[in-house]
Amino acid sequence: MPLKVEQVKANSAIAAIPNTIFDVRTTNLEVPTTYRDPQKEHPTVCFVTLGCKVNQTESEAIAQLFREAKYQVVGATEEADVVVVNTCTVTNTGDGKSRRVIRRMIRQHPESFVVVMGCYAQTAPGEVLGIEGVDLVLGTQDRMKMIERIEQVRVERKPQNAVREIWEAEEFEELPQLNEEHRTRAFLKIQDGCNQFCTYCIIPHARGRSRSRLPENVLAEARRLVEEGYPEIVLTGIHTGYYGRDLGEEWNLASLVRELVKMPGLQRLRLSSIEPMEYTPELIESIVSSDKVCPHLHMPLQSGSDRILARMNRPYTLNEYRDLLARLRQRIPNLAITTDIIVGFPGESEDDHASTVDFVRSCNFSGINIFPFSKRKGTPAASYPDQVLKILKEHRVKELLAVARNSQEAFVRRFIGKPVEVLIEWIDPKGYALGHTPHYIQVQMPSCEDGEYLVSRQLVTVVLEEGYVRMV
Repeated sequence: MPLKVEQVKANSAIAAIPNTIFDVRTTNLEVPTTYRDPQKEHPTVCFVTLGCKVNQTESEAIAQLFREAKYQVVGATEEADVVVVNTCTVTNTGDGKSRRVIRRMIRQHPESFVVVMGCYAQTAPGEVLGIEGVDLVLGTQDRMKMIERIEQVRVERKPQNAVREIWEAEEFEELPQLNEEHRTRAFLKIQDGCNQFCTYCIIPHARGRSRSRLPENVLAEARRLVEEGYPEIVLTGIHTGYYGRDLGEEWNLASLVRELVKMPGLQRLRLSSIEPMEYTPELIESIVSSDKVCPHLHMPLQSGSDRILARMNRPYTLNEYRDLLARLRQRIPNLAITTDIIVGFPGESEDDHASTVDFVRSCNFSGINIFPFSKRKGTPAASYPDQVLKILKEHRVKELLAVARNSQEAFVRRFIGKPVEVLIEWIDPKGYALGHTPHYIQVQMPSCEDGEYLVSRQLVTVVLEEGYVRMV
């Protein structure tokens, strides 16, 4: 029986989601769990992760580090000997949420050893260490030394700030490969850091300069993930399109994609956010030459005004962005393109906003993440004098959300009544199967067809009914 179309806030599972909290043990949003038996055989650790998919991937890697040290990973509401909070700093709101979550975990785990890591910890280690109950502060590097640092603090009986200057980071930090991912799609981190320095963004100061993972390590982990049965791999990073520029002329994102799609058993390869100016002819050719690469690309726009783009330090014009869309769509029919828009950037006039609305409408995006501008301390834009009033930002967000909804619905209608491939990711308690098509259309459908039950990680072909679509 067809399901009702569910309207939820526009978002992207690949883009940064600064107000989301992940529990590593379940990988779902915080789910209450049963307390373990106090007669534990091994020490226990729990994780709470705020922010983007990179943060979530890193928390899962650190959880593997603890497993290798004979720790048991438990849920965030269970008793734990060690609590690890992985923080976000993409906005001032992210900082505030990080502080609230740290204090809440300290209250809920008064006897636990508390570690705070991540982007907020990197940019404000003294502020974090000043929170009573925090025992160890790490940033976005040296995570492999976490257990060693914990033992050191326990011996010295003094809270420790172990954050190093981020500009000292010159190489990609290899973290343990994930052996217990609880998802259908595997997130494979290939790069860290960012060289763009947009005027609204603090991330280069939290992550440092771009550093690429060695291709042999990327390929080795990809092979293992395929052997473990993951049908889809998502390449992720902070500045993914910059991959390889620090490795010499032989490697870049295009050459990495070409090697990955040769891998026997890999069924889907999805690319996370790539900046418009990084879609080189070579990369486009690598994408279009293999049907394993999902026909879904995330290409941040940020504004539909050339004046505002220049003020943001975005290195492209609207005409260049429009031309790129045309070239991509000419090569890939029905290509899904998602994007990000910042609304109410300082100095954004009514004309700038109107230009953005018109440009976004003309692009026919399949999904749009819309963020009201948030002043981030330490960025140039935070001190710009012509800040936009909150009430104006709210009105402009609402207007763009309507455009985003119409654009997404129009894109989805192209596939209604046609066969689509769905990767089943989860069976919900009501018996519905949830998953995504290659174009990143979220589908919810009955998990039993003709007496056969669908299972997670299964690829199935169905005729897409309107009632199966979840608008996200």
